[in-house]
Amino acid sequence: MLSLLGLQKMKNKKIPEITISRLSLYNRFLQDLQEKGVDFITSAELGKRMGLKASQVRKDLTYFGRFGSPRIGYEVKQLLETLKGILGLHKKWPVALVGCGNLGKAFLSYPGFKAHGFEISVVFDNDPAKIGKVWKGKKIFDPAKMAKIIKEKGIKIAIIAVPFFAAQEVCDKLVRSEVKAILNFAPCKLFVTKEEEVKVRNIDIA
Repeated sequence: MLSLLGLQKMKNKKIPEITISRLSLYNRFLQDLQEKGVDFITSAELGKRMGLKASQVRKDLTYFGRFGSPRIGYEVKQLLETLKGILGLHKKWPVALVGCGNLGKAFLSYPGFKAHGFEISVVFDNDPAKIGKVWKGKKIFDPAKMAKIIKEKGIKIAIIAVPFFAAQEVCDKLVRSEVKAILNFAPCKLFVTKEEEVKVRNIDIA
């Protein structure tokens, strides 16, 4: 999902979707290497550790410029910083969460989002017993106020964690609220009418 926003300016390059998906994996792996004190890594080593051919690694990165040098390989710190810039990880992304059931509460409790630049800044749920309450420091709002609040806060990313029968309606509301990326955890596939403007990732936990 990170890449969906960080790469919008490059959409005219027709970068393969699978390449975009792999960028976040490269980023996470390079982060681990940096924490372990590794300074350089070759495309062969990077590919081997990720189950890819060295040629595929080089091809993926070539879409965004020239990196590394023969025999020495890629400088881990430099490549990591470049990927963070491409993925938009140098800034904070406010996120809207729709659904504050067990799964939604798990997202609010998960510290990994903040570590990668994402922060759930607003929560919506249609349960009257939850509206107005505060969970993990976040006030829960009525979905009827979704468009107004999301636009006011400039939110471009949303997470859907509602039952399958309500997911498409929520998705439609988010599109009208002008979000640009949706991560759907409801057990159904969602569709948007503005696919060129709004990207949806349907996540099947099962």
